[in-house]
Amino acid sequence: MDKKRVYVTRRIPDEAIELLRKHFDVEINPCDRGLLREELIEKVKGKDAVLCLLTDNIDKDVLESAGNKCKIFANYGVGYSNIDIVTATKQGIIITNTPRVLDDATADLAWTLLMVVSRRIVAADKFTRNGAYESCDPMMFLGREITGKTLGVVGAGRIGFNFAKKAKAFDMKILYTDIVRNHKMEKELGAIYVDKENLLKEADFVSLHVPLLSSTIHYIGEKEFSIMKNTSVIVNTCSGPVIDEKALVKALKDGEIWGAGLDVFEYEPNIEPELLDMYNVSIVPRISSATMETRTKMGIVAAENIIKVLNGENPDDCVNMEVLK
Repeated sequence: MDKKRVYVTRRIPDEAIELLRKHFDVEINPCDRGLLREELIEKVKGKDAVLCLLTDNIDKDVLESAGNKCKIFANYGVGYSNIDIVTATKQGIIITNTPRVLDDATADLAWTLLMVVSRRIVAADKFTRNGAYESCDPMMFLGREITGKTLGVVGAGRIGFNFAKKAKAFDMKILYTDIVRNHKMEKELGAIYVDKENLLKEADFVSLHVPLLSSTIHYIGEKEFSIMKNTSVIVNTCSGPVIDEKALVKALKDGEIWGAGLDVFEYEPNIEPELLDMYNVSIVPRISSATMETRTKMGIVAAENIIKVLNGENPDDCVNMEVLK
């Protein structure tokens, strides 16, 4: 009996690939780049399952090319805004993601960006490497202190909670906002629930941890930047379109906020050009989950979801539950 066929759109850690190969015939994109649209449409044909990335645009044409034989697209990431869920559901294709396993890594990266921006690490590093350091100047690379300041957490889900928990080590006052209150966060961390406007007005540091929905596109724009402290720092590790990038550029240029740390961008992989030359912005290319431990766990979760579905079982992480019904 022929093995079922799985296509992987980009190389992921070997442990996940080997797990799939124990059960299926696995083909992996051999290129050190994402697939072109035409390549993706062609490669999913005749496959029983596809393991895809957030950078893959799984639209109607791709799903229709996969056809009825394909039972699952396992997304390698928590988000799944890259997939046409409506079309997938109509075709009976299960869509899964990889929640839970990247909470620590993402929260860690958000803190890294917060610190790097606040203490001007990137600029100071370049200055030193370029041989410009000759003596200590008391006014050189003055940053912003973190300890004892007010932290604003936007989105109190698993990652937002994990991020806020680390603030206790810095004796920070924690404010948070969400569509529902997180009583565990209030009880265990002493976090204070406020509305969006008051959070932005009071916080010295704002970190975004909301899902990408129609209601969160440009959640932070000109209006929001105008009410933030001119000494504040904003960090985004959730989804690029949550921030209006042009408004961010304006806010940074006009001194409405002090700095920004970004792991995601509004029109990935493109970045608003002016951000690239700003000394008060730190940018990294979607590395919030980029630890060997986490990326391996993500691959294993995606592989296990594929194995279950192709064995006739329900996956652990289905995002379009209607298909299972």
